[in-house]
This record gives sequence, structure tokens and C-alpha cells, in this order.
Amino acid sequence: MTYPSAATRPFDAKLPNRITDLSHEGFRLFFPISALYLALFPLLWVLAWDFDLPLARTVPPALWHAHEMLIGGFGAALLGFITTAAPEWTDTEPPRGRPLWALAGLWAIGRIVGLLGWDGLGLLGAVADLGWMVALPVWLLWSSWQKRTDRLLPFVFWILVLICCTATARAGFVLGKLEMATQAIHLAGFAFLGLLGLALSRITVPVTNQILDPSERTSPFRPHPGRKNLAPGLVLVAMAGDVAGLSPAVTAYLFLAAGAAFMDRVAEAFIGRAALRAEILMLAGSSLLAGIGLLMVGAARLEAPWSEVAGLHVALMGGLGLGVLAVFCIAGLLHSGRSLGVPAVARAGAVIMVAAVALRVLPDLGIDLPGPLHALASLAWGAGFLMWLWTFWPFLSVVEEEDAKNSITPDLKAPIVTDKAA
Repeated sequence: MTYPSAATRPFDAKLPNRITDLSHEGFRLFFPISALYLALFPLLWVLAWDFDLPLARTVPPALWHAHEMLIGGFGAALLGFITTAAPEWTDTEPPRGRPLWALAGLWAIGRIVGLLGWDGLGLLGAVADLGWMVALPVWLLWSSWQKRTDRLLPFVFWILVLICCTATARAGFVLGKLEMATQAIHLAGFAFLGLLGLALSRITVPVTNQILDPSERTSPFRPHPGRKNLAPGLVLVAMAGDVAGLSPAVTAYLFLAAGAAFMDRVAEAFIGRAALRAEILMLAGSSLLAGIGLLMVGAARLEAPWSEVAGLHVALMGGLGLGVLAVFCIAGLLHSGRSLGVPAVARAGAVIMVAAVALRVLPDLGIDLPGPLHALASLAWGAGFLMWLWTFWPFLSVVEEEDAKNSITPDLKAPIVTDKAA
């Protein structure tokens, strides 16, 4: 398969090189957008707006905040991941140029509304967000039909679940049914954890094998196939129990089971000295924090001395956040033609981001430290993503003539044919 170089793409012939390079692949455009939004929105919310949103009138600021972090920040990461990884898994041409900018435009409309908590234009924001969400499964289904493959169907399913949760939350906002909106936003967070479980199952094995054998001639790491979909499957069961209105005790054990499934994935990091590689630690740490968070959610429903929100912060800020940062690093290296090896500044950013999670949940655990912990947590969280962006921006913003067309899944990468070779 021949991939057009930065100089010969017909869709961008009249646009500046930096703009065309950013839209050469989804990760180049959406990963920086996601990092900026995840870094800056909490700072605005905590430091500038003091836990209140300027134009919010009917929706509690905490719900706006949760919605924007999930659908805004992590939503952009989802856009970048799907538009980059799905073509690799199906050996199809990735979307480039105008389709990516159209998705970014819909995402941006939702953020203009959501950034200030502009509930007066909530319907417009809902239509925009649901627009880019619906576009993803439609495109995935079309790609699956073209290639006659079912590899993408689990992602289609979870994105459809996310769409249902988002639509329900937006309906709750508009109708003033805040209890319904709150449950829907929590379910949207769990849907992202389901997507995280799927992504980790498809990323961890090939990345681990590439670390163990950089020549990629062998596959020394082969985990039990039963782990592949166990975590997202149990998250789905727990979500179903929540929607069905089962008792807190019953749903507690369902979330404990889902947390245990994520904890089980941590065992995949036990590969000897190579376990100390940043890529392995970040992927395993994502499963670890997601598992701990879900265990805390279950324990809170069994009257543990902390709130359920504390568990959600550990699972989403910690597990999902660190998983997103790991994907940013791995994809940013492999898809820009570089080998694995996370730069030191990005590694430090991951450590700082985990520290931010600790700062955020310590008060919920009864550990009172001096200082404005929410502000410090927001600063540390934002610093982690900005440090990644500062390190990887030179890789992402310029498409080199000889950039390799690499993959998050090294065993599926396509051969490279440059224009010169062709």
C-alpha cells in the first residue's frame, strides 16, 4: 500500500504545511487537542472560575465539569485513537484532511458551549457532540464491511453505549432531571473504562513483544486469551446492574468484580527486567488505577469510609488518564517513525499526573494536608499532559518525507512505500 507524502496530498495543496501535517493522521490532530483540553479545562474550573461556570444556570457545575472532562478531553483522545488505530487493524487508508477537520469542528462546537457551561445553548452542544460520536461507528462499520472483518465491532459497541449515555445526560440537562443526568455521566465514565480495557488488550501484547524482541521475529509474550475482554465485559455487567436498578449491595459486588478484572491485567507486566520500561509501567499502571478505582466504587456501596466519587476519580483521572497518556506516548513514537522509548520529560509527566490523582483523593480518604489540594491537583494534572505535548509536538506537527507508517500494533504494520521508491 502506498501512502502519500506530506508534499503530494491533493486535499491540502492550498493549505499551509503545518495545517496539512496535523491532519495527515488522526493522532497528529486530536492527541494535542485532547492534551490541551485535559490540561487547561481543570485549571480554568479550579483557579479561574472557583468551581463555578460563568453561564451555567440550571446544571450544577460539577456535572458540567465531569461531562467536559469525559466527552471533551477524553472524547478528543478517542477520536485520535480510533481514526489512527482502526485503519491499522483493517489495513485501510486512514482519514486525512477535511474529514478530520470536520470531526474537529463538531468537537469544537461542543466545547465552545461546554467550556463556559452555556446551558442556554445546550441543545447545540449536544447535537455537535453526538454528531462526531455517531460518525465514528458509522465509519467503523463501513470499514468492517469493506474488509469483511469483525475486529472493530467491540469498539463500535462501546461507542454506541457511550452515545446512549451522552444522549441521556444531555436530555437530563435539558429537562432538568439532574439525577438521570448524573447517573448517565457516571455510566459514560464506565463506558470509557470499557473502551480502555479494549484498547489495553490490543496494545499491551504487541508493545510488550516489541520490547522483548525489537526485531519482531518472535512473540515471546502470549498472555491467556481469557483476559482479552474480561475487564470490559465485567464493566458492562456492572453498568447493566446499575441501569437495572439493582440494590447497592449487588452492584457493589459487580463493580468489585470489574475492578478485580483490571487488577488481573497488571500481571501482564511481570516480564522480568523489561517490566521497568516506561511503556510497560504506564500500561500496567493504567490497569492498576482503573482496578483500584472500581474496587473503591464497589467498597463505597458497601459503606466503606469514602465516597463513590473518590473511586471514580481514581478510575478515571488515574486509570483512564494514565492509559490515555500511555497511548499518546506509544502512538506518538511509532506513528512518527520512531522506536519505543518514552522521553524523560514525558516519563516525568506521567509521574506528576499520578501524583495529581493522589492529591485529589487524599481529602476523600480522610487525609488532610495543608494547602489548596484541588488547585495543586489541577496544576499537577495539567502539567503532566503539557509535558507530553511539549516533548511530542515536534514529532506530531511535521510529517517527514521518510516517516514510517508504523502502528500501535507492530505486528499489523503495512510496508512502507515512499514517493521516491514508488
